[in-house]
Order: sequence, then structure tokens, then C-alpha cells
Amino acid sequence: MQIWVDADACPNVIKEVLYRAAMRTQIPVTLVANQALRVPASPMIRTLQVASGFDVADNEIVRRCAAGDLVITADIPLAAEVLEKGAAALNPRGERYSPATIRERLTMRDFMETLRSSGVQTGGPATLSPRDRQQFAAELDKWLQAARRG
Repeated sequence: MQIWVDADACPNVIKEVLYRAAMRTQIPVTLVANQALRVPASPMIRTLQVASGFDVADNEIVRRCAAGDLVITADIPLAAEVLEKGAAALNPRGERYSPATIRERLTMRDFMETLRSSGVQTGGPATLSPRDRQQFAAELDKWLQAARRG
């Protein structure tokens, strides 16, 4: 069991939470990105640099993750794929994805993409708030506790 991070878009404050969790629980965290990353020196924290390109990091995470792993991502299609493999998925705002929420999120994502492609300005996601960070930490702790028990 390990934690995979879609690191190119993961906020630094969330990465810090993950670093502390990895060292505290001795569960490995692997950050996957298409650029070099600086991480604390720890045998529990690794980086995996992949080639640049559309979905290269996502595809590598899907290829390497296994049932029982946790994937940190805001990418809905990536979350859907890892759920199909039996892994858990959590976004940086602390929302744990499920098959039901994935269907809803994919529909909304496709709708927003249609709006953007027709020229409608939809704006980006809201800034990560302290409440989002707390929610992420709480959901991560729930997963870690369940992983230790099971």
C-alpha cells in the first residue's frame, strides 16, 4: 500500500501534509510529475519524473497504482481510472471520490468543457482555503487509519 500524488498540479501545502504523514506512518509517498521536484530526504518520500506530454503522469500513476493504494489528484478522469483498479482517490480539497461522485464530476467536467469550447469564460477553481487543507488532512487520516487496520 502506498500513496501516489499527481504532483504537477498538487498545491505545496498539501504536499507538506503528505510528507509529514509519510514520515509519521512509514507509508511510502511517490510524487509523479513531468519536472524535477524537491522533496525532504526520507526513504518514505520518492519522486518519479516522467516525460512531458498530455496525461503522461496520469497514465504512469494508473499503470503503477494497485488496489488498496491512495491517489491524490484533482483530475477527474485519473480518479475514475484508479477507482476502477481498486485504489482510493482523494482530491487536494479533501473530497474522497467514489463511483457515484465520479459520474457526477465527469458530467460536470464535460459540461464545463463544452461551455469553454463555445467561448464562455468559466473561471478557474477557487483558491485552496485553510478549511480545504483541514478537510484534506482529516480525510487522509481516515484513509491512513483504515489502511493500518485492514
